[in-house]
Amino acid sequence: MRATLAFCALALFSSLAGAADEEWIQLFNGRDLTGWTPKLSHHELGDNYADTFRVDNALLQVRYDRYTDGFKTRFGHLFYAKPYSYYRLRVEYRFVGEQAAQGPGPWATRNSGLMIHSQAPQTMTKEQDFPISIEAQFLGGLSDGKARPTANMCSPGTEVVYNGELYPKHCLESASKTYDGDQWVSMEMIVIGGAHITHIVNGEKVLEYSLPQIGGGVVANFDPKAKRDGELVSGGYIALQSESHPLDVRKIELLDLEGCMDRKAKNYRKYFVHSNPKSCQY
Repeated sequence: MRATLAFCALALFSSLAGAADEEWIQLFNGRDLTGWTPKLSHHELGDNYADTFRVDNALLQVRYDRYTDGFKTRFGHLFYAKPYSYYRLRVEYRFVGEQAAQGPGPWATRNSGLMIHSQAPQTMTKEQDFPISIEAQFLGGLSDGKARPTANMCSPGTEVVYNGELYPKHCLESASKTYDGDQWVSMEMIVIGGAHITHIVNGEKVLEYSLPQIGGGVVANFDPKAKRDGELVSGGYIALQSESHPLDVRKIELLDLEGCMDRKAKNYRKYFVHSNPKSCQY
């Protein structure tokens, strides 16, 4: 079963690249934060403390220059308004500048990420640090000659199956190259509901895993009702992370793979992998 899912995901990536009828949704419009809502630890939903998330020069920026008293565990996430289950997601990002004062430690230097299959932001508590979710980690090299791959999988309040077994650690390292400095990196994820997830960096497949589910630790101050350990996660919200190092993002776009699969419908698309009959238009 695992091999079949992996083959299907890879075949999807290979066969659909550049298809003429792909209808990519620009989640970030390049102008403002329309469609996005911030949630920072120790702050209420919607409070964009010190303009942590902002748009300047057509870039979605994560910044800390207005944190007058230091970072102080204000882990933040910028949530997109709509949840998704079956999709391809592309993001182009780069790290810039220096880590915020009082950042949580060397591990957070050039470290951020994109959360997928996340709990709804409305279900997070004021003091909660991370959403229960799957993180596609952004990780930059430190220009010290040591390997530091990006597009790793981290699991706040979740677990995944890797090589046929429940993976026991919080983060699962990818096979990506190390990207030093402030260079742009392109990451893509192929998300097949609760079945299979693939990470791709600059066109190369670097990681795949299956059966995301609630469990594990590395999430604090959550509402126990939101953490139902053992429950498979087949969809959820997408959120850009704020983890103490400045970040620029110039693209976040999504190709929805769920839709009308009736060839007679006007909105049929050959790349859909999950049927939604209610969406069909004739």
